[in-house]
Amino acid sequence: MAGQETYQELMYQLSQVGAVKKGLARNLPPELSTGSAGVLTMLRQHGDMTMSELTDLLAVDISVTSRHVAYIADRGWIERSPNPADGRSRILCLTDAGRAVLDDASLQVADLIADRLGDWDDGDLHELIRLVTKLRDSLGTCRPATPCPTQNPTDHSRTTTSS
Repeated sequence: MAGQETYQELMYQLSQVGAVKKGLARNLPPELSTGSAGVLTMLRQHGDMTMSELTDLLAVDISVTSRHVAYIADRGWIERSPNPADGRSRILCLTDAGRAVLDDASLQVADLIADRLGDWDDGDLHELIRLVTKLRDSLGTCRPATPCPTQNPTDHSRTTTSS
């Protein structure tokens, strides 16, 4: 079994990946913030949902979700319709225009990654994808409500880095 130093190095490298992710986000179109892209991505991956469901998936405060939803709705990238199950809430639905802006942004960032990793062997790329997928599956969301298996829920001295 790996020692504590190995896991600390992994944590450090993951924080560096987070910094790379932020750098990649700077290549999004100016009208598409990372938060808005996140909302569009969740709707594309999970389908229509309520604001509460989206907030849970994004693991942010409802006010943050509300701000992003208002912004992208004003641009016609999503539609908000009454929830037939609960008239007090709305169902959020990705529009064709939302899919198009997300697809364009995804292609732009993928092109940048392809340019930077162009000298990588295909096998290495596939192995990286496999390992990152395995890491994501093993770690899950690691939200405070359900602590990571390695985190002591009463130990608040640890700091985490966001991506």
